Amino acid sequence: MRTPPRFDRGHTDDLMTFLASSPTPYHAVASAAERLEKAGFRQVSETDAWDGSLGGRYVLRGGAIIAWYVPKGAHPHTPFRIIGAHTDSPNLRVKPRPDSGAHGWRQIAVEIYGGPLMNSWLDRDLGIAGRLSLRDGTSRLVNVDRPLLRVPQLAIHLDRTVSSEGLKLDKQRHLQPVWGLGDDVRDGDLIAFLEEEAGLPAGEVTGWDLMTHSVEPPAYLGRDNELLAGPRMDNLLSVHAGTAALAAVAGSGDDLPHIPVLAAFDHEENGSQSDTGADGPLLGGVLERSVFARGGSYEDRARAFAGTVCLSSDTGHAVHPNYAERHDPTHHPRADAGPLLKVNVNNRYATDGSGRAVFAAACEKAGVPYQTFVSNNSMPCGTTIGPITAARHGIRTVDIGVAILSMHSVRELCGAKDPYLLANALSAFLEG
Repeated sequence: MRTPPRFDRGHTDDLMTFLASSPTPYHAVASAAERLEKAGFRQVSETDAWDGSLGGRYVLRGGAIIAWYVPKGAHPHTPFRIIGAHTDSPNLRVKPRPDSGAHGWRQIAVEIYGGPLMNSWLDRDLGIAGRLSLRDGTSRLVNVDRPLLRVPQLAIHLDRTVSSEGLKLDKQRHLQPVWGLGDDVRDGDLIAFLEEEAGLPAGEVTGWDLMTHSVEPPAYLGRDNELLAGPRMDNLLSVHAGTAALAAVAGSGDDLPHIPVLAAFDHEENGSQSDTGADGPLLGGVLERSVFARGGSYEDRARAFAGTVCLSSDTGHAVHPNYAERHDPTHHPRADAGPLLKVNVNNRYATDGSGRAVFAAACEKAGVPYQTFVSNNSMPCGTTIGPITAARHGIRTVDIGVAILSMHSVRELCGAKDPYLLANALSAFLEG
């Protein structure tokens, strides 16, 4: 067992930088790729032939990244050790005809993505970011990271029932942000604005995938700065920790019994059914091509998958001090008490007893404490990419994560040490 890791605030500082620079899944994978490049990884194209050479590689597709490191001595049947995560978060996404408005206000038409806490988007200064598709078939990332839009809340004087009946929001009528004044709403205004922001000629953009984000940066808070508040921690906290763990393991030498992998998918918040989601073919295709590029057969592929383990890392619920009755009475996960092992016997999480043993061994090796999350029997349990990964690829999968408050809010909260503890546990897992 290692000596318990002394908290390194540098990891959490870097997480804050990662969160701020990753307002969309496309920016998140670009940020992860930049960190992996510095660790010696190089990008490979899915349309090129792959070779079986040693070292780090990664594939980018939309808002997903799959990265792996082939050490010396790896055989075609060498198993994989996978960290799974997702890059998307609930938010407000721009509709195909974005320009809207009424009564002298210019607005942007948005659609609700995933399951956000809608009230958390009210009266926030919002930027806009995403991917612009160009006439020549390429794409360009854009990020207007300054106050540009706002979803104004109705004054209490115009809705006295708020105090007695609570806030009720209609997704179609009440969440359309304003971004200017005027009665002349012209189609193409937003896209023309973003072309200018991105330094593109007028009319160059023919498609877009755009979304809003809060421009308030991540911050430490609390008496002793022991808490971290920020956007998109569900689940960029895990993407960042997995990236850091893979880079650290790849840089520690080639004495690895497994092939370490990071698989960060898009579209988890709406079911994972896409070509970049966990329920798509991306991960399986990359792993199989890695086996075959090293001279392997289908038999080698079957052997490698049979010995593979995946840690599906996603945020979980810390016990809420104001709503403790919503949690299981014998499972009260706390902030800064180490990562969660997430269990559900109805397979909303993929963890079983053998998976628990794998995670316990990694935490023991890293000197990291861990705790267990189980839902209150009276509350429906959420799910992750874990069961999807296990069922689609036939590999043993364990669900874990970091305990947070305000999940799916525009701004979430966790202990400042937990991201560092998670990264240490993930590194030990990848080492085998």
